[in-house]
Amino acid sequence: MNTSSGTVAAECDALIKTWLDTDLDEWTRRVIRRHFQPGTGSPYWLQRAAGLDFDPRDITRYDELTAFEPFPLDTLRTLDPARLVPLAVPRPLTGCIWDSGGTTGTPCRVHYTPDMLMHRGAWRRWSFVTEGFEANRTWLQATPTGPHLIGNGTWEASHLHAGLVYAIDMDPRWVKRLIRERRLAEANEYSAHLVEQIADVLRQGDVDYVNTTPALLQVLMRRHPDLVAGLNGIRLSGTQISPDMYRDFVAALDGGIVGRSYGNTFGNAAGLPPEQNGELLPYAPNYPQVTMAVVNRTDWSAPVPYGATGQVRLTVLHEDLFLPNVLERDQALRHDTGPGWPCDGVANVRPLQLTSTAPEGLY
Repeated sequence: MNTSSGTVAAECDALIKTWLDTDLDEWTRRVIRRHFQPGTGSPYWLQRAAGLDFDPRDITRYDELTAFEPFPLDTLRTLDPARLVPLAVPRPLTGCIWDSGGTTGTPCRVHYTPDMLMHRGAWRRWSFVTEGFEANRTWLQATPTGPHLIGNGTWEASHLHAGLVYAIDMDPRWVKRLIRERRLAEANEYSAHLVEQIADVLRQGDVDYVNTTPALLQVLMRRHPDLVAGLNGIRLSGTQISPDMYRDFVAALDGGIVGRSYGNTFGNAAGLPPEQNGELLPYAPNYPQVTMAVVNRTDWSAPVPYGATGQVRLTVLHEDLFLPNVLERDQALRHDTGPGWPCDGVANVRPLQLTSTAPEGLY
């Protein structure tokens, strides 16, 4: 992609338009052909195909992907991520292997090719623009770092939206471990360490926007309300934000922007404008490579009616990564995105269950 900020913006806009105009059934056929093509497909899926009671290449519609059953995420804890990437992608592979949060054990790992990173980044930039975040501003990225894909937001804000970006160090697995082991004093100490890093940057840097998580923003608001009020905007990434939290954030920003995204290492959804004074917080998946359904908790193949609550089912349809029917640990409302959007959305996302052994949403 061209390095000129104006050219980058135009290229991202063109990509988004192309994706939104894509027919999902046609895209499904394209992805299936790529992953199951003998000789050039994905080693993992070519091996799996031998044990299926159908030929995946006979699939012609997106709705037929339920034939694959839910994708076993435990596979990603031990599988070489390269085996999921089609052999059509030149070897040796280059780039990063990204980890899930590792909340319930060994992290899941996937490889993002450059095209996948561009897809995610272009949608992130689309969110920045539609939410009102201006280009050529200064950001602070206060999210998980290291092997966590959300840390790639430094590139998305700087390269794709012409920003100058500060960052902090954050290891979410350590604080989750402290919580699981009920070492709450140490967990609070780690939270204080993160907030100190944020406050240090905000005091010495002329920062316009902060990208962080809802839980960390709550701590920052309690300890440094003046620093929060001085920002022009906050962008929240993570698995949950309640209507009450959203309204508190709007009040704390004193007129600043409160943007949102929902997702994880495998797929993301962009925040749509809040409705009903923040009572409804909707999201639209990064189409067509990411789609989300809200399904019955006792029948993963059955979508619930619009406005009803169910479990989030994620399907990843990248040309370089195919993960059908991933059953998330989140619940949400099924959201009708209206005639201007090609797929369903989700709203008011929250964990299916909160336990002391699998804390969700803290970082």
